Amino acid sequence: MKNKFHKLLFLFALSLFAISCSNDDDNHDDHEHDTSEEHTFIRILLSDEKTTQLTLFDPHEDKISSFTAKFPKSALYTTESGRFAGIVHRDNNFVETFDSGLEMHGDHVDVDDVPKFGILTGSGLKPTHFKSKIGEILTFNDGDGTLSVGKEGDVHKAGATFKIINAGLLAHHGAMATFTNGTYAITEKDNSVTGSLPEKVKIIDNTGKTLFDAKIVTKGIHGNASDGVYAVFGSASGILVVESNGNQKLIDHPADFGTAWFGSILETASAGKFIGYTAAKGAYLIDVVANTVKPIIANTTIMQCKVSYDHKKLAVLLFSGEFKLFNISSLQVEKEIKATSETATDATLKPQMAVTDRFAYITSPTTGELLQINLSTSEIKKTKVSATPYMITVIGHENSENHSH
Repeated sequence: MKNKFHKLLFLFALSLFAISCSNDDDNHDDHEHDTSEEHTFIRILLSDEKTTQLTLFDPHEDKISSFTAKFPKSALYTTESGRFAGIVHRDNNFVETFDSGLEMHGDHVDVDDVPKFGILTGSGLKPTHFKSKIGEILTFNDGDGTLSVGKEGDVHKAGATFKIINAGLLAHHGAMATFTNGTYAITEKDNSVTGSLPEKVKIIDNTGKTLFDAKIVTKGIHGNASDGVYAVFGSASGILVVESNGNQKLIDHPADFGTAWFGSILETASAGKFIGYTAAKGAYLIDVVANTVKPIIANTTIMQCKVSYDHKKLAVLLFSGEFKLFNISSLQVEKEIKATSETATDATLKPQMAVTDRFAYITSPTTGELLQINLSTSEIKKTKVSATPYMITVIGHENSENHSH
């Protein structure tokens, strides 16, 4: 009888433990976190046109923090890891780094440090084009045709500065792309076209040595993106596709383009697929393997065209204030909403946009506000950020799990 009693007691205790564990699972942050709220570890970074104020917005906590950049009117970019931002002061020949303090560890995020500026800085001549791949942070310096390269791991290293790579190029309005093998595709200027745009692309190593000469000469290049395998450049002669082994090809623009061409190329989450954008025609999906160019939105009134933080959606903001969100895989519209008032096409400072999988964030330069659009409920919330918000980028991670879980 005593053994039977002990056995029953054990089973009862075991059932309580199982229920307790089940309750723990139900209370886990993944289940508890409302998907109509922003991820816990997403931050929005904004610069100001007229002041040196840098604003960090925590949408989950609805909290604003202010920092002081070296100069006003800075361009903002996010590094590959999502933890850091590059702050580019083109007219002041200077690049700063900023740390969100949020470190991704597989399935969760650690708050590794407080938000602050990094030690790593750069002083290239007119740093303009920004990229971040394989743990590197790069700018193409229009003033002398060089590259500046830093490492994400060196952001807080004492005395850290960007290394200059000189590939013997003429100064031009250029661009570069990183391949997964550590080499770079970089634009070249040969003056066959008047103006500052380059005409061709060659492959160099991290010392600036030419590995593969350019094979195709275009009538002008602007805009590029890379998935590490393919580097894609917008050009007046067609879409220039470059591989690390030196292979190059041109993909024709759609037949009705006339003289229009893609001046912006954006990366997507799908290998070998990119977004081409031109204000003259709209946004198109480029498949560099199939050699196809398909319209996503054919529209000549687009003010902003951006991929989402996870590169799975394309967000478009029209001058009318209408916001459209497209699924890049299906090319279908997933969201349409009147987001802002109409913006004049000749407005000196236009709204800028950044998008996560849950929210769209749009600056309002005339009111000094950040518009936060809930993509689930269509609710629009406004937050005062600075006098004249200029540029915007998302940093951090689309994740709400911390180490305590």
